[in-house]
Amino acid sequence: MTNLTRTIAVFHTGGTIAMRQDDVTGGVTTQAGGGAANLGSEDLHLGDVVIKVVDNQVFNLPSPHISEHEMDVLSTAVTEAVRSGEFDGVVVTHGTDTLEETAYFLDLTVPTEIPVVVTGAMRSANEIGADGLHNYLSALKVAASEETRGAGVLVVLNEEIHAARNVTKTHTSNVATFQSPQFGPLGIVTKNGVSLRQRLTHRETFTPGEETRTVGLLKAYAGMDSAPFDAAAAAGPDGGPVDGLVVEALGAGNLPPRALPGLQRLLDRGVPVVLVSRCFNGITEDVYAYEGGGKHLAELGVIFSNGVNGPKARIKLLIALRSGASIEELRESFSR
Repeated sequence: MTNLTRTIAVFHTGGTIAMRQDDVTGGVTTQAGGGAANLGSEDLHLGDVVIKVVDNQVFNLPSPHISEHEMDVLSTAVTEAVRSGEFDGVVVTHGTDTLEETAYFLDLTVPTEIPVVVTGAMRSANEIGADGLHNYLSALKVAASEETRGAGVLVVLNEEIHAARNVTKTHTSNVATFQSPQFGPLGIVTKNGVSLRQRLTHRETFTPGEETRTVGLLKAYAGMDSAPFDAAAAAGPDGGPVDGLVVEALGAGNLPPRALPGLQRLLDRGVPVVLVSRCFNGITEDVYAYEGGGKHLAELGVIFSNGVNGPKARIKLLIALRSGASIEELRESFSR
């Protein structure tokens, strides 16, 4: 039998998958060498597939240190690998705290038919029950699979395959933390390969310009007033308003009446405000006609989002604004 060879570009960025627990203090810290030191870069034999790994250490950072700048650097590196035609797939190792945001950033900025898979670990390499190596091998399987071509950017941990758009971290320490609450995983990783059971019906990509944008994120709460919105009006460059704002609203998309004057002041200044729900299931809709209800907010000009959570809506708004999208284009994009 002739083995099938797949060449996978691996980009290491740091995180728990590249860390070790100190035997004395118990603290988990970054180690020199990052993901490559923990996981190895030799050819792997998975069944009848030989996976040739081409390692790249992009940076070695815990994921709370990852910002838009690092996401841009990583997106450029992954895009170059895809465009080179030299690779059958891409794997990115990443810390889990902001993994879903980086994965969605890549999904929105890397036009690709080959699989791009993001993975990480909840336990460092020398902890009992460390999951990093297994997640890494699972990610390589998914990246090497013909079945996942054209599926967009994927997140693979705990033998599950998730769409970057839908997945979120649901637990602070459990190895099964990454879930897609509303839609479930796209498929699973088995001992013999990959089983993909569903695909997204829509994917869009943007070409963001180099100029940065300031986009904020607020979470609604009972009795919320205008103060958070007024703070956003002074949180942008040179003391001006933010370039965009995402609000995790109540229920299907509602806000307390006391918050409306501050919201209106932002809208009057041309700041796009995108509404998502603070619930992790469902979408925002203009249902309620009372003051601060969805119908009222729609009349004010708020943009309703179809299902992504607050952090991801912020990433999407950031990228869309950098690409020059108008209010109407934003409205159309967030409706899909």
